[in-house]
Amino acid sequence: MTRPTPDLTHEMALGTRVAGVDEAGRGPLAGPVAAAAVVLDLARIPDGLNDSKVLSAARRAALFDVIHATAHVGLGWASVAEIDALNIRAASLLAMQRAVLGLGFVPDAALIDGNACPEGLPCPGVTLIKGDAKSLSVAAASIIAKVARDRLMAGLARAHPGYGWEVNQGYPTAAHLAALQDMGVTPHHRRSFRPVHNILQSGGLQILDSKK
Repeated sequence: MTRPTPDLTHEMALGTRVAGVDEAGRGPLAGPVAAAAVVLDLARIPDGLNDSKVLSAARRAALFDVIHATAHVGLGWASVAEIDALNIRAASLLAMQRAVLGLGFVPDAALIDGNACPEGLPCPGVTLIKGDAKSLSVAAASIIAKVARDRLMAGLARAHPGYGWEVNQGYPTAAHLAALQDMGVTPHHRRSFRPVHNILQSGGLQILDSKK
């Protein structure tokens, strides 16, 4: 089946300054969840915009810089503590809300990837399932959120070597799970996620961190 190519159809139905919104980091065992809101300049659409999942890391990095140079970008985060307190779905929606507010102006509408709309948006919100594959604005947001979070996890990996966050971004790979068993749970691990919770319940080691 041919994969759809993102375009501006959905944006044009909503206005001239529409924010595409997407998140990154719902599935990892460690690190915050990131969200981005991007309002593209319709006269300067970056070439090659697509869902971040189908792009190489090098292409995402290049587009990250171009999007920042040509579009309005808002970035929002929800912390590990917020993920554990609220649940990952609610924390992701909170990060999306913060991303839209981070634009610094009120867009005509927010086009949200998925089937749930954050509360507290300053503009109308419209959901779009698989929006990162259908909308150029949402695709741009997916790139910003993914690259920003990957870079944050690479920085955390330098402070906590051995978990492989620089390559697995906190996702539950076999190597990450083995490191959790061997080295324990860091303050950046999501305690509400079952693999981490189970280790703590069994009396697993917790690592104190003064470099939060």
